[in-house]
Amino acid sequence: MVAITLAAFLAAAGLSSALPPKIGTTVLADSDFTSGSGRVSIKQVRKTASAPFNGALSIYQTYLKYGAPVPDYLSQAVSHIAAENAAVLKKRAATTGSAATIPVDPDIDIAWVTPVTIGTPPQTLHLDFDTGSSDLWVFSSHLPANQIRGQALYSPPKSTTSKLMVNHTWSITYGDNSNSQGTVYTDNFTVGGLTVEAQAIEAATRVSAQFTREEALDGLLGLGFSSMNTVRPKAQLTFFDNIKDKLEKPLFTVDFKHKAEGTYDFGYIDPAKHTSNFTYTDITVSPGYWLWTSPGFSVGTEAWTASSIRGIADTGTTLLYLPTAVANAYYKAIPGASNSRTYGGYVFPCNTAPPPFHFGLGSEKFTIPGKFINYGPASLGSNTCFGGIQSSANVGINIWGGVALKAGLVVFEAGEKPRMGFANKDLKGAV
Repeated sequence: MVAITLAAFLAAAGLSSALPPKIGTTVLADSDFTSGSGRVSIKQVRKTASAPFNGALSIYQTYLKYGAPVPDYLSQAVSHIAAENAAVLKKRAATTGSAATIPVDPDIDIAWVTPVTIGTPPQTLHLDFDTGSSDLWVFSSHLPANQIRGQALYSPPKSTTSKLMVNHTWSITYGDNSNSQGTVYTDNFTVGGLTVEAQAIEAATRVSAQFTREEALDGLLGLGFSSMNTVRPKAQLTFFDNIKDKLEKPLFTVDFKHKAEGTYDFGYIDPAKHTSNFTYTDITVSPGYWLWTSPGFSVGTEAWTASSIRGIADTGTTLLYLPTAVANAYYKAIPGASNSRTYGGYVFPCNTAPPPFHFGLGSEKFTIPGKFINYGPASLGSNTCFGGIQSSANVGINIWGGVALKAGLVVFEAGEKPRMGFANKDLKGAV
């Protein structure tokens, strides 16, 4: 492995232990929901850019999140792109005579968080809602100053409803052997008008360096299954598992948008947000992911390929990771496309139009517009664009990230037989 100084770039989410312990309990407030309706809708907000887009870094982060070893070429690509971006910013600063700033590029569609409140009186934090993990952890007042860079902090002593869970801790280890860890409290936790009393809040006493650099990210809200929660000695129920039985329906929907804020709806399906009926597929809870199987795919106008693609629906991952044969079939349709070691993944000329990608779910076929798969210049000012579809070969699992999920309205439904549904929606000219 190549040794690189990537404390500024390493990011990930948690790994679970092999054997999930018993699940803790939580008490629901009597006045849980807005107007007592058992439903809530909450919008995302855009994150402030802390660094220019780095597609290789996005892949690097995914490797760490899923515990995959990072290839040397990918480490080198992250450094290469970071150096290119830094050189462009330095040149701009010299030209303008002002300090180099990070451009907020509306064509880069990666940075969204969702506001929540914790405690009494309420403390507002902005979290990443992540179906690929099962921990609700936050930046806290217990962190040393050198691990904080403008994040909002949860301060248990300032909440009259916080209660320390004695001898309970949490720890998430990443693929680079760094970790985030801390203590556990119970406290009021509110999303929109929906409140859980005594929700387990994992207050960080240490965070890995990349989270420190993510100035607008105050923590993660895991929406995976509670079997993957890392609190020990007794794992705790996730926010969704705590509230699902009091919702109108035990589900939530994800309505990601292209270059705009999306929404999470809990307890109901908004008919105004989809244009077709839902098609459902069964979920395999292993070890706590929303794991499902697609029956096939096609590229542009090419013939359909029947191929079982088993993967995770992950709102906390940006790109779409598919088998190498599928990724190769897609980029074969784009003149000049290549799998670049320099840039760390599949790239193509920015002046070409990527074709749509069609995938199967249940008995239906759905389309990801080509515009969604163009993730913008691979580095600042480059004429080479980074692809939103990448190979899953080294990750070890296929991942249906934001590139795929924003192509429709997605429903995550709990119950004895969990399932996921997908419906078409108005893509506002993106096709």
